[in-house]
Amino acid sequence: MVARLVIAAPSSGAGKTTVATGLMAAFAGRGLAVSPHKVGPDYIDPGYHALATGRPGRNLDAFMCGTELVAPLFARGAHGCDLAVVEGVMGLYDGAADRGELASTAQVAKLLRAPVVLVVDASSQSRSVAALVHGFASWDPEVRIGGVILNKVATDRHEHLLREALGESGVPVMGVLRRAPAVSTPSRHLGLVPVAERHADAVDAVRAQAEQVREGCDLEALLALARSAPPLRAEAWSAGAALLGAGAGAVSGAGAVSGAGAVSGAGAVSGAGAVSGAGAVSGAGAVSGAGAVSGAGAVSGAGAEVPGPGAGRGAAGRGERPVVAVAGGAAFTFSYAEHAELLTAAGAEVVAFDPLRDEKLPEGTRGLVIGGGFPEVYAPELSANESLRDAVSALARSGAPVAAECAGLLYLARSLDGRPMCGVLDADARMSQRLTLGYRDAVAVSDSPLAAAGTRLRGHEFHRTVIEPGAGATPAWGLRQPERRVEGFVRGGVHASYLHTHWAALPEVPLRFVEHCRR
Repeated sequence: MVARLVIAAPSSGAGKTTVATGLMAAFAGRGLAVSPHKVGPDYIDPGYHALATGRPGRNLDAFMCGTELVAPLFARGAHGCDLAVVEGVMGLYDGAADRGELASTAQVAKLLRAPVVLVVDASSQSRSVAALVHGFASWDPEVRIGGVILNKVATDRHEHLLREALGESGVPVMGVLRRAPAVSTPSRHLGLVPVAERHADAVDAVRAQAEQVREGCDLEALLALARSAPPLRAEAWSAGAALLGAGAGAVSGAGAVSGAGAVSGAGAVSGAGAVSGAGAVSGAGAVSGAGAVSGAGAVSGAGAEVPGPGAGRGAAGRGERPVVAVAGGAAFTFSYAEHAELLTAAGAEVVAFDPLRDEKLPEGTRGLVIGGGFPEVYAPELSANESLRDAVSALARSGAPVAAECAGLLYLARSLDGRPMCGVLDADARMSQRLTLGYRDAVAVSDSPLAAAGTRLRGHEFHRTVIEPGAGATPAWGLRQPERRVEGFVRGGVHASYLHTHWAALPEVPLRFVEHCRR
């Protein structure tokens, strides 16, 4: 099984993303095939991971997908790789609220039998660092903390005090990183700015992170720790097998997916040179161009399933491949790689498009998927693209399946911050100061192209906007927490909601969607 490390921290803000991305790029620069992973639902960090490695960043979310899928999804991404680096979420032991260790980095580390490297923000401490590390290392004996990387260290004297304090802790120091503005990534209302919105600057930042890690970390010791992970027995997840398990019948070519989801068009990741010289894969499989891993979650080349005979003919073995348009570009960067893979395995031809640039939907569009992102940042440009808004509205009026999550919900609204949007929904959206964040247990209230009424799944909300009304006459979901309420809209073939979902947990969803596209 692949060598593997989990990069964790005592809390958010310690530098996990900087260290994890830098390690990925540094090891890739040594010629290793590095598989990038992120604990939890976050869409943005995996974009930087993909830039560093040339492979799709894949999420490992034990709440949305269940603990039983964590190792198979990991094995899917890590197949054929030399090393897997898993970036944690929040603090090491933080997970879903009121659910114990569920969805925590610690739980994922245990499920993967992976050693943990603890990134500690040492900027305001010296000897106390030993007590902190000791507490984390002893809290759960099933979690193996194999090393510490000290971040934001001020001076040589500061480093000496930290190393001296940790000398008797039993946890080796595997890296010391000084404060370095060049490695920082700008943030805004929902976290880091996505790669797709700052591609050139992101390339420079990843290059700087790789250089900082090479200079400050003992890469040989970290690689030895990764290789010390015991065998992990897990059959790799595949879209085809998942659909077969969902009752799809005979999937042509075993549901094979070409190009990590076979996504063509705007937003797909192409070959030439992303972070060459910074430790990332350059040439085939490297991430480049606007849209990066956004929209359709596509990275061509690396990590793709190998197409079999008749691949893509559909779950029922039919010859028709309905075109499913998937929104990408800078405004719609949130999607999981598995979604495009599942749509393709179910028989769709997945074509990405950019609502900021394209004036019409892809030729022959029979279904539309609009994931999350930042339409509020690009509201003027999205509103100005009137021809595409009209095309989306016409497709929705025709009864074609339309699946919209969060940003997609806002785009389908009548208006966003007073600017005209697609007008598919009789609702208006606006920015808010209140952050809505958290996992949700959901049940489908109404039949739709995504789910039959009564279907239960788990999702995640993450937004600083509100839509009024919050639910249509036919709502999409009933939610149980933080309070009982109905949410979202089902209207004709449209299913629009704030709820982010992971289709690997319920492959019946993409299968049902593609079947509706064929009608």
